[in-house]
Amino acid sequence: LWNLFLTKSNHHNLDMGLTNVEYAVLCEILGRVPWIAPEVCNCSAPDTGNMEVLAMYGSKAQQEKWLKPLLEGKIRSCFGMTEPRVASSDATNIQTSITPTDEGYIINGHKWWTSGAMDPRCKVCILMGKVVRTDTKKSKMSSYRQQSMILVPMDAPGVTIKRPLHVFGYDDAPHGHAEIVFNNVKVPKGNMILGEGRGFEIAQGRLGPGRIHHCMRLIGMAERALELMVQRTQLRTAFKVPVFKHGSIGQDIALSRIEIDQCRLLTMKAAETIDNVGIKLARQQVAMIKVAAPKMALKVIDRAIQAHGGMGVCQDTVLAYMWAVARTLRLADGPDEVHMRTIAKLETRIQRAKL
Repeated sequence: LWNLFLTKSNHHNLDMGLTNVEYAVLCEILGRVPWIAPEVCNCSAPDTGNMEVLAMYGSKAQQEKWLKPLLEGKIRSCFGMTEPRVASSDATNIQTSITPTDEGYIINGHKWWTSGAMDPRCKVCILMGKVVRTDTKKSKMSSYRQQSMILVPMDAPGVTIKRPLHVFGYDDAPHGHAEIVFNNVKVPKGNMILGEGRGFEIAQGRLGPGRIHHCMRLIGMAERALELMVQRTQLRTAFKVPVFKHGSIGQDIALSRIEIDQCRLLTMKAAETIDNVGIKLARQQVAMIKVAAPKMALKVIDRAIQAHGGMGVCQDTVLAYMWAVARTLRLADGPDEVHMRTIAKLETRIQRAKL
């Protein structure tokens, strides 16, 4: 039960023999205890995505230095993309600079919501930035070929963690979310992943399976919330009858079951599409579940909170924390609006082809 997230791939031979569909079922189980269960199996974000990047695109030296200890659970990692001064949902806005030198690269930038960076075991950051070019190639380059991903050791001089960021009051210790400044951070040329200007290519390979994981964990959370709602309403009475017999509560339970099962089927379809035809042709399905799953989980968890009354919003149940997680996932890995844009663009292309 270790590194199960490494599903079958044409890019590496490190997989544990599972398909995305098979691992998705396990993700639902892990999602029932989202703060610890994934890490117990070395399947927690952002390490899973970072390990996939290194397994798929890393050099032999990068894999030996960083992937091996990550797979063994000896170290942790973080992913630096979001920036406070720009709308980072459009990755072409990224401002962090990666300046080539004779010895390697110098990195300057300001990141935040760098999940995992607060963990004392975090030893490396995969950072998204733009390579600074002074030659004539810069003006001719596509905006989607300017971003690069590079490995930055967390103990490198110039890496400064400014503060931890809280999510609706939760610090998500020990891994946390950090605001980080990179000031003239020097790294060797061998730390560039895949090559300069390949950041978008890497991101697409990294984020697809990761979104499956997030969505199935959300379904696990929703299932647990529904169980708690049913248990609570059976044990309590109001107006001399069990709470679950009141019409509105019965409707909440019924709607929750319908919505969870709908979302599970949609997510499993996306996982099956990745297994059969690859992530590139599964983009629309992946975008659909990334919009649908957090919204579904929020509705189910909110109903469970309502059924618990005051207990639902305090620390005596997992519901408040799960609500915070689900709400955050409408932003993490791309906000709903970006995914809706992708869905609409691909659907328009499909329908236009029929004309």
